[in-house]
Formats: sequence, structure tokens, C-alpha cells
Amino acid sequence: MLKIDTHTHILPREMPRWTEKFGYGQFIHLEDSHKPGFARMMQGDKFFREIASNCWDAEERMAEYATHGTQVQVVCTIPVMFSYDARPADALVLGQFLNDHLAQLAADRPRHYIALATVPMQDTDLAIQELERAKALGHKGVQIGSNINGLNLSEPRFFDFFAACESLGMAIMVHPWEMMGRQEMEKYWLPWLVGMPAETSRAACSMIFGGVLERLPALRVMFSHAGGSFLPTLGRVEHGFNCRPDLVAIDNPINPREYLGKFWIDSITHDADLLRYVLKLQGSDRICLGSDYPFPLGDLDIGAYIEEMELPEAQVADIFHNAALAWLGMDKAAFGL
Repeated sequence: MLKIDTHTHILPREMPRWTEKFGYGQFIHLEDSHKPGFARMMQGDKFFREIASNCWDAEERMAEYATHGTQVQVVCTIPVMFSYDARPADALVLGQFLNDHLAQLAADRPRHYIALATVPMQDTDLAIQELERAKALGHKGVQIGSNINGLNLSEPRFFDFFAACESLGMAIMVHPWEMMGRQEMEKYWLPWLVGMPAETSRAACSMIFGGVLERLPALRVMFSHAGGSFLPTLGRVEHGFNCRPDLVAIDNPINPREYLGKFWIDSITHDADLLRYVLKLQGSDRICLGSDYPFPLGDLDIGAYIEEMELPEAQVADIFHNAALAWLGMDKAAFGL
């Protein structure tokens, strides 16, 4: 069965030292590690994290995926590369470098890689400009953060960008980043365990309550990490909408539950019972296989637990490829099937 992993990250092994190039900031670049097959991610002159070669080696990734019976990876950059706090023109240069790398990867191996672009969301005009260029390069969509420099995705300044995505047929992956409250909860990895799910729910609520999904019904949006905490707390969200419409329903009078099945999520729940719950809410045709590969908090068995759940074959086919194809606006024929 065709398996498309809709949530993976990749970097080019070689990239400029952006901090030196731009003359300010703490931009990411890679340096050699003393350990073979690894590189050091540096944020300016400070060590950020160590990554393995499967963060950049396309052939190694394909070989690893073959062991999981997965043929296709949707690739996008690592959110720390968004650079929304940079000068817009500099973020554009950086994004174009990354997007050119992603587009070439997908062009060279079209049956194995699909590219999602990154754009300078701090400047809507430049974001749309790069979105259009990315589409011409072959990107099927764009990855954006759950907030833009602390601003919710419901802010009017972003609407033209979302409208451009709809008109161009470009899919959107919303990925959590710059988690709210991060400085207050560094211990126990809480920004990743608590902050990320909350950030994704923040994005989903913002796009629903702000009327983005209502005004752009053909917009194809996927909220990563199974929608974060949005679906598990939907009862509370809906109750808040009903009991305090003066606070919640000020920009969109439609109950948030009405948007179930009108957006996509990936399958990264790490929990079969939770996946059954979101299946009940969303339907299998709006849940895409996702892993967050190659990072340790991801589902690095690439959906093995889904195969063990004894779901109906049609639901498995939806999760493994049909939902992804619909989100990306693609057909099986692109992969020789």
C-alpha cells in the first residue's frame, strides 16, 4: 500500500553562515561534529543541538523509510529556520535558499519527495511573492508557524496570504513553534510536551474563531501533531463558544464543531486510543500519516501502531495516502501508481 509521510523535516548539509552574512542575529548554520555522521547545529556562535545525517542525506532517508514500507516523504524545513524575527528581506533570502534545496530534492526524486516551502510571514507581500515562486518551483504547499512573532493567525494582516494559498491551490501545514510560556517552563522539556500541543490548538482556534476557514472554504490546512490539544479539548472550546459568545464568537458566529472534517491533521498521537477518538471526530479522510521524522519526539516507526490497530482497510488507506493526496491536491499517478 502507498504510504505518504506528510510530516518530515530536512536541512541542506551546507548553508551560509547567515549571522555573518546578514551582520546580526542568531541564525542557524551547521558545523562538523567530532562524531562521524553527525553535525552541530549552531545558533549564531552558540551550540543549539546535534543532528544525525538523516537530517540531510536524501538517500539515507529513503533507505530508512524503505524499512518501514513507506515510499514518500513530504519534506519541509525545521521551524527554527523560519526566521520570522529577521528583517523581511533577509528572511526572504534565507527562505529562497531553503526552498531551492527542497524543490531540487523533490525534482530529483519525484516518487519519494514532496516539498513544502517556507516564506517570510512577517511581511505578507513578500510571503505571497515567495509562495508564488515556490509553486512555480514545484512545491505543493507551505509550512508556517503557529504564531508569527506572537501574533495569532487570525490577525487581518495574514488574511491575504491565506487567500493566496487558496487561489494558488497551495496546501498549508501549521507547525507549533515559539511556544507560549516557554521561558517559564523550561524544566522537564515542558515547552515540547505542553507548549507544542497548546500552540497548535491556539492556531486552530485562531483560524476558526477569526473566520479564516469560514471565508476561505477551499483552503487546505493541516494542523500538525494531530491538531495538538485542539481535538481533545474541543468540548471545552465549544462550551466556551456557547456560554460566552460575547468573548468567543465576536468574529465568527459558527460553532467550532462545525469545522470538523474541514481541515486535516496528521496522525502523530503516540496513542491508539487517542487516534480512535480523533478518527471519530475527523473521519479517516482528514487524517494523514505523519511522523515528525527524524526527531526523537516523532513517530519513528512511521505508523506501525496504526497497522496494529485492526482498522478497516479503507480507513488505513485513507490515513496512509488518500487524505494526504487530497490535502496536497495530488494523484496517485504522480508516484507511478
